[in-house]
Amino acid sequence: MTSEPSRRLARLTVDLSAICANWRRFADLAGPGEAAAVVKADAYGLGVRDVAPALALEGARTFFVATLGEALDLRDTLGEAQTIYVLNGPTYDDVGAFAPARLFPVLNSLDQIGIWKAAGAEVAAALHIDTGMNRLGLPLTDLGAAHDALARRDMPLVMSHLACASDPAHALNALQLKRFTEVAAHFPGARKSLAATSGAFCGAAYRFGLLRPGIGLYGDAGLDGDAQPLAPAATLDAPILQLRDIAAGETVGYGATFTAPAPMRTATIALGYADGYLRSASGRGYGVLAGARCPILGRVSMDLITLDVTAAGGAAEVGSRVEMLGANVPLRDVAAAAGTATYEVLTNLSGVARRHVRSAA
Repeated sequence: MTSEPSRRLARLTVDLSAICANWRRFADLAGPGEAAAVVKADAYGLGVRDVAPALALEGARTFFVATLGEALDLRDTLGEAQTIYVLNGPTYDDVGAFAPARLFPVLNSLDQIGIWKAAGAEVAAALHIDTGMNRLGLPLTDLGAAHDALARRDMPLVMSHLACASDPAHALNALQLKRFTEVAAHFPGARKSLAATSGAFCGAAYRFGLLRPGIGLYGDAGLDGDAQPLAPAATLDAPILQLRDIAAGETVGYGATFTAPAPMRTATIALGYADGYLRSASGRGYGVLAGARCPILGRVSMDLITLDVTAAGGAAEVGSRVEMLGANVPLRDVAAAAGTATYEVLTNLSGVARRHVRSAA
């Protein structure tokens, strides 16, 4: 009996031990406080049904997702022990689903506060105050009305989100810290949370009682400069399908955008934008084979990428797997080549490349 062929040949290997080690780093930073785990967008593309239970076993007690649907799936995965917050908050249509599943909505506006109160929800809610992001969150001008509306309500968490934490020296960070400290004082019984991944590295004053690491769990500190030592949580590799030797002056790929300056050995691998590898990395990204850096030649196409494997010598064989993301090809390098953020690199792989999970130790 033959086994069913793989849907795609590219392989994404998720290292749960690395994710747990990264969470412990944030738990240490949290000191007497707590490190939560942000697992929205299918744990940033790496598979929430594998990632969340591993983090729960490691000690994570509080989880954040974006939507109610994500939260219901997570509750089904984790059971009843962990606290789950829904960052996008409730709507009129779904507010009744929070209490039965013991999910905590994050209230972002007076409208959402009204929805939550009108539903007579039995479960407590968190409050998100906008201190300078101008995205989600209660505007400071609505704080008085919100405080009155929430009087005598159980408010376990008050939070905000830093807009410029990727640059710890940015002046907006200090301004948001000042604003958050002042407005959070109106809710003395609630835990406070301001810092996500990069905010955790802005200093102890930003950490309060609950850190919310997201991308940091998956290997990137989210900082513009200092990368911080975090473990790579994912490896993307793909097999060589064909090798060829091309002469100086020959071109590679659609549009003939690459012309060989000298004779070279090329390899075409089974990876492309259909696997979630971003086309914008054309001519800029690279892979690693047997320790040799192998630049992308020409355009990334739907299912194929051509690499210069001249430096890999005899290691370049049909069937050899080339690492395109991982310990030897840092997430930051892939993002820089694609002209995007590390977040997009990972979430773009969600459910596309064939996933293999390496269990936590």
